[in-house]
Amino acid sequence: MAGADGDDSLYPIAVLIDELRNEDVQLRLNSIKKLSTIALALGVERTRTELLPFLTDTIYDEDEVLLALAEQLGNFTMLVGGPEYVHCLLPPLESLATVEETVVRDKAVESLRKISQEHSPVDLEVHFEPLVKRLASGDWFTSRTSACGLFSVCYPRVSSTVKSFGDDTPMVRRAAASKLGEFAKVLELEYVKSDIISLFTALASDEQDSVRLLAVEACVSIATLLPQEDLETLVMPTLRQAAEDKSWRVRYMVADKFSELQKAVGPEITKNDLVPAFQNLLKDCEAEVRAAAANKVKEFCENLPEDNREQIIMTHILPCVKELVSDTNQHVKSALASVIMGLSTILGKDNTIEHLLPLFLAQLKDECPEVRLNIISNLDCVNEVIGIRQLSQSLLPAIVELAEDAKWRVRLAIIEYMPLLAGQLGVEFFDEKLNTLCMAWLIDHVYAIREAATCNLMKLVEKFGAEWAQNTIVPKVLGMANDPNYLHRMTTLFCINALSKACGQEITTKQMLPVVLKMSNDQVANVRFNVAKSLQKIGPILDSNALQTEVKPVLEKLASDTDMDVKYFAQEAISVLALA
Repeated sequence: MAGADGDDSLYPIAVLIDELRNEDVQLRLNSIKKLSTIALALGVERTRTELLPFLTDTIYDEDEVLLALAEQLGNFTMLVGGPEYVHCLLPPLESLATVEETVVRDKAVESLRKISQEHSPVDLEVHFEPLVKRLASGDWFTSRTSACGLFSVCYPRVSSTVKSFGDDTPMVRRAAASKLGEFAKVLELEYVKSDIISLFTALASDEQDSVRLLAVEACVSIATLLPQEDLETLVMPTLRQAAEDKSWRVRYMVADKFSELQKAVGPEITKNDLVPAFQNLLKDCEAEVRAAAANKVKEFCENLPEDNREQIIMTHILPCVKELVSDTNQHVKSALASVIMGLSTILGKDNTIEHLLPLFLAQLKDECPEVRLNIISNLDCVNEVIGIRQLSQSLLPAIVELAEDAKWRVRLAIIEYMPLLAGQLGVEFFDEKLNTLCMAWLIDHVYAIREAATCNLMKLVEKFGAEWAQNTIVPKVLGMANDPNYLHRMTTLFCINALSKACGQEITTKQMLPVVLKMSNDQVANVRFNVAKSLQKIGPILDSNALQTEVKPVLEKLASDTDMDVKYFAQEAISVLALA
């Protein structure tokens, strides 16, 4: 394309054209990603007169190239000469807003929304508004869908826009429903009441459930905009209808948005309308709906009006919760287990002991690991309410049972909870009830459990101190060095690595080091190279005398071992500890 006079300024466009026509998609994608550099090279005028028309004419490509283009153009305002020329970006973005691929359209709409902010009011009316109208009345649903995303940013005057909400294509009605709440926010209240409510009602009773469920989302936004006295007549009939919709997906959406709806409609309507609706959702015939509602139990109860919160929960919500504890679906039980503990802080000590503890116990014994796990992970909020004595009498036997569960993930969950539990129980109680468990995990047949148990010991030493470790933990750990199973001997080394820092120099040098050095003669190469790794790890904690006189000779011996790995790790330890 460069002229005979060797006009270099045309070069970037020529290269771009070549690259965009190349068969290799990656090359085309790369050149689109370099658009801003090319635009800079061309300058604002040629970007407007040459680059943009070229891009508008050549929009037919792989989706990923179009996606990159739609994204780039959203950041092009300064490259076309600033806000007064920003309307030049509309033609290519308009084309992109009509393509078939949803992701590309969404990105084009996002870029259009971005640059709409940079249009002056006059330009918005002259250039942007006609674009939205063209899209809204396009033959293909793709353009009409995109139009829905643009109303709220460009259209303070409703009248001519409203038409496309009655569209005969479900995808367009769906897009309209998804943007309705956002659109309502930019309108004056009178328009919300006169126009948006009727649209909202129409979409909420659409024949397609995918449209009705999006209207539920709009319901939250619209309810927050309306004064309290209008809610009962304008929003509640639609919301009641949605909560009992024949499609489970719509009821699911109501359950999922329940806390937001509750805040939007306020305490009075919540008491009269939402409490029975919530009860129904908790008893819904579809498991997905029950699970979504179960997930909201704590939030719903927290947001109830304080004056009669306890009475509402005990009379209306708790009976449903009791049923859900033995639900047939594990997702429902699991969702409930992740929030039910939070009720104890709302209901207080007596109610927790009388009504909630039996439920927690039932869940701790549930055959579904996830349910048990969710209960264990949230024990601390119950402990705050009823105290550790009560908790340990009621729940500890169940926890001990889980610590020996056949499923290793359950055992793992208990181990991870142990330091927290230990801190809550105190050292004497821990030693009496749980210490043996912690030691037993060190010789579990699953590596992940042994590893977690080692880490658990380190956290316990950090909590209870070096003296406790010296009396309670260290002797038992070192005793495992003579175990006939080499995996257990290796666990000794892993424990020493983990405990040395928390125990400090004296215990490490006097009690642990001799055991590690002795294990350098182990018959299993795996154990020997782990000795080298352990010495490297605990080396910095030891005093220099022990390093030189005890550690160095052993590492030198291992460095000439017959096994390659043992040699390698010993040499590494020597160089890291600077013993060469």
